[in-house]
Amino acid sequence: MAVGAVSRNPEGGPASQQAMRRQNLAVVLGTIAGQSPLSGLSRADVAGLTGLTRAAVSSLVDELIGRGALTEAETAPSGRVGRPGRALAVSDSGPAGLGLEVGVTHLGACVVDLRGEARVWRRVERANAGRPAGEVLAEVAALGAEAQAEADGLGLRVEGRVLAVPGVVPSAQPGLVEHAPNLGWHAVRPADHWPDPETVPEPENEANLGALAEYWQGGHGAETFVHVSAEAGIGAALIVDGQLFRGARGFAGELGHIPVHPDGLPCSCGSRGCLEQYAGEAAVLREAGLVGEGDPVALLAGRAGAGDRAALRALERAGRALGLALASAVNLVDPDGLVLGGAYAELADWLLPAVRAELAARVTVRPWPSEALRPSLLGRRGALLGAALVTTRQLIADPTRLPAA
Repeated sequence: MAVGAVSRNPEGGPASQQAMRRQNLAVVLGTIAGQSPLSGLSRADVAGLTGLTRAAVSSLVDELIGRGALTEAETAPSGRVGRPGRALAVSDSGPAGLGLEVGVTHLGACVVDLRGEARVWRRVERANAGRPAGEVLAEVAALGAEAQAEADGLGLRVEGRVLAVPGVVPSAQPGLVEHAPNLGWHAVRPADHWPDPETVPEPENEANLGALAEYWQGGHGAETFVHVSAEAGIGAALIVDGQLFRGARGFAGELGHIPVHPDGLPCSCGSRGCLEQYAGEAAVLREAGLVGEGDPVALLAGRAGAGDRAALRALERAGRALGLALASAVNLVDPDGLVLGGAYAELADWLLPAVRAELAARVTVRPWPSEALRPSLLGRRGALLGAALVTTRQLIADPTRLPAA
């Protein structure tokens, strides 16, 4: 809605003054957050960019400073006659989001400030498949408590928590991880196992969070794209016009179970020939003849970089299968682009040629430039970063969530 327009409630009457002020707070904070930290916007600059009056902007800025969202730095030169304004910036202390992650082979925690900068980052290797959910959740809760304590020391105040999980989180049942097959979880509610009821995070699918992080911080500018990532399984998420598409029940994105060879290998889901059996981490490592301790993605990349024929053959096979599945996604959805995230981003040098070849051969009813497929710059950081960013993006969209001073 244009700045200054009158919004309406569902009954058709004018929105309340509180609603209009909430909207204008979001406009001002979003305008400042969207600028470079070095831009040095003054209150007058913000008024010019938003169309709000200087008096209104001054009042809104004062409230945002009081809520800890903004700071005013030393005088900023403007080139205009008269007293120069003071430079406004999104605070690097105060409100923050805590992201948590349970992966098949690791746990993670990070804290992101309102500027979108990760100020605390922790990742520990853990073999979580088959372990009791309560045990795993207690460990990630402890890791989160350590991260929050470190954030407290930096002057950050955690205002929300989100947990990334490699499983289905149905839209109709918030707080429930219905199925996480690679962990062995079924109908798990993190709140039932969390040691502190005051710090229970909201669970969300890790592929969705990776796609959101890509949209917010990937720097590519696409509004509609498919983001595909891999760990033990393969997850995908679709961003449509800047919004996450969840499907009717929250099950969208199961790219790993698209059949690429209908009579192929049996899959753990009960079907046959699923993409996961040809381009999933375990499948690629098996094909490459690699079994060992440590980071399997780094091991595979190292072997491929050294010219190991088995590793190169396994990645080429995975790329063909992935390209076959993604061609179907392109033909169905017509996205602006495709993004390889997670482990795929780190293996992109060897995956991309085969994926692009399949796309070129199979996407024939619409233009498809090869550069529309690209690796994510966030790599395996995406899901955890997205978990923390959910909170900060919500706070920027509605600053009244922040406690007033």
